Amino acid sequence: MQLWLGSIEQGLLFGLMAIGVYLTFRVLNFADLTVDGSFALGGAVAAHFIVLGVDPWLSTFFSLLAGGAAGLVTGILHTKAKINGLLAGILTMIALWSINLRIMGRANVSLNKAVTIKTKLSALEAWGLSTHTVYMIVFFMLLIAVKLLVDWFLRTDLGMAMRATGDNPTMITSFGVNTDQTILTGLMLSNALVGLSGGLIAQYQGYADIQMGVGMIIIGLASVIIGEAVIGARSIFRATLAAAVGAILYRFIVAVALWREMPPSDLKLLTAVIVVLALVIPQLITRFRMQLLKNTLANGGAVNSSSSQSHHLTLENKARSGKGGNEP
Repeated sequence: MQLWLGSIEQGLLFGLMAIGVYLTFRVLNFADLTVDGSFALGGAVAAHFIVLGVDPWLSTFFSLLAGGAAGLVTGILHTKAKINGLLAGILTMIALWSINLRIMGRANVSLNKAVTIKTKLSALEAWGLSTHTVYMIVFFMLLIAVKLLVDWFLRTDLGMAMRATGDNPTMITSFGVNTDQTILTGLMLSNALVGLSGGLIAQYQGYADIQMGVGMIIIGLASVIIGEAVIGARSIFRATLAAAVGAILYRFIVAVALWREMPPSDLKLLTAVIVVLALVIPQLITRFRMQLLKNTLANGGAVNSSSSQSHHLTLENKARSGKGGNEP
């Protein structure tokens, strides 16, 4: 039971990161690899300030700001230095490896003896609620609040300009929109959510590690793709909901793998397989439906053609026997 409850709790926190990945991957159409570095940056910043005795909620807010700053660097490299977006994200991610080590002072910082959000929430057991119930309620409310704020933002003028930038940057530029500004805003908002998720995950698991961000972009993409396959993305509300739900489903898949005693070293391989299947299966289903529709139309056309020919022959026979049509 602990495994499944923990999967829900972590899924809710990873949902913040998945919504951030959705903003760049789907809205901006920007392959941002900064995520691997900004996630660990959020954890490193939160751990650093918590160890110094700063309030954990304020420390978590600093992790959000740090993630946004990482996104800003990637955006400046892309929009001002004219570096390819993929390469800009890689450069920032590599630089953040050293920065995170500088912030933490070592490769791993333990938070087991520090006051974190998790320990503060555990104190609410006095209200008669179990620890897991408290975690799920608070994490769920936080995820819903972020989701609704992102939904609202994407419907504002700046948010719609950002969506248009991802769809057709040439067209939106012709309307006088500064695409550099929309790209910078999108990258900052996305990585701010990723940093927030990293700060919360570090406190949840009780430590911040230099390796904690490795593969986060793949996990984020897996969450988005899985969620879209299950819920769809026909509207902003459904798209952000799909990202959040996909993160929870992904954690459940990982929990099932651990329950079946899969070696932890194989989880990255499992993630890659999940992404491949989530991308390929919808295409195969679409092709199957298209082929089925073509066959149906072809059979229907053949039947209609046969009926038309039969009707034409009947009229000809009647005309020849003097029973059909008007005589000249």
